[in-house]
Amino acid sequence: MATRRASISDLAKQLNLSVSTISRVLNNHPAISDATKKRVWELAKQLNYQPNHLAAALRKGRSNTLGVVVPHIDGHFFALVLKGIETIANLAGFNVMICQSNENEGHEKKNIATLLNAQVDGILVSVSLTTRDFSHFDEVRRRNIPLVFFDRVVETPEASAVVLDDYQGAYQAVSHLIEQGCARIAHLGGPQHVNICQNRYRGYQDALQAHGIAYDEALVHFSNLSMQDGHDGMEQLLQQAPQLDAVFAANDLSLVGAMQVLKQHGLRVPNNVALAGFSNELFSSLTEPKLTSVDQRCEEMGRTAVHLLLELMAQNENDEKLTGRQITLQPELLIRESSERVPAA
Repeated sequence: MATRRASISDLAKQLNLSVSTISRVLNNHPAISDATKKRVWELAKQLNYQPNHLAAALRKGRSNTLGVVVPHIDGHFFALVLKGIETIANLAGFNVMICQSNENEGHEKKNIATLLNAQVDGILVSVSLTTRDFSHFDEVRRRNIPLVFFDRVVETPEASAVVLDDYQGAYQAVSHLIEQGCARIAHLGGPQHVNICQNRYRGYQDALQAHGIAYDEALVHFSNLSMQDGHDGMEQLLQQAPQLDAVFAANDLSLVGAMQVLKQHGLRVPNNVALAGFSNELFSSLTEPKLTSVDQRCEEMGRTAVHLLLELMAQNENDEKLTGRQITLQPELLIRESSERVPAA
């Protein structure tokens, strides 16, 4: 059976002192005698008393905690974003409370309610793929709690966000495939109500147009971008457009599923079909061949999101109106074996 945690009241009762006197000792108040301090600290050590810092902070109107909601912590991207978030939060003296929505709108709403009940000082969110109703964020604003979105965002004028230039990343990846001699480039895209998927799709379309290549809807497949989605999408694309010579995927996970299908069909990567993905997952440099991918500057995104949130919190403390601000990070295309074609002799 677990031992109940000792409280200030327990110390006061055993020493026949007031709770306020115990509190002053624990805060090293100069008005308390050394003899009394010694008695209190000896008993506190004996009972393994641990101060409740959260309760103390809440009495001062702050929890010293930042809340974070992410779709998941699987894979490379969100794990590194969280690393960046915690690094800056800890330096600023804040703890971090992390919630996962598991790509579920209902879970995301519960996550937000949990963080509000915990009285966090600010909230960072990357929206789930299934979220279409954003009313739960209105409650955050109503309570005047600073809110910053990152990666997957709610695109409204009042929203503060840190994003990657997904459009530019996609444009660079598709342009690279075209420079390798590809002309029938397929796209494995994500849900188009999600900003990052929409912007990557636009980058794909505009890169084709800029290089004089006609858009063909038979070369496009939308899904939730799981590995199985990539597998199934690639099977469908090969049936619809057997002459395709490249694939640009909106994430690396779906691209791995697509690559499995290409190998099963006896198609060589990159000689028959060149591949480029997005997110630079850890496994992208471990596959055979290694995957060309767009790096999303994960840790930098996390660090930047916390810096922006801290700025909003400072505005809040000064009773300044919170205004929406968006910071855009620049992507980097990492060219690897899956897209580099050897020129014909």
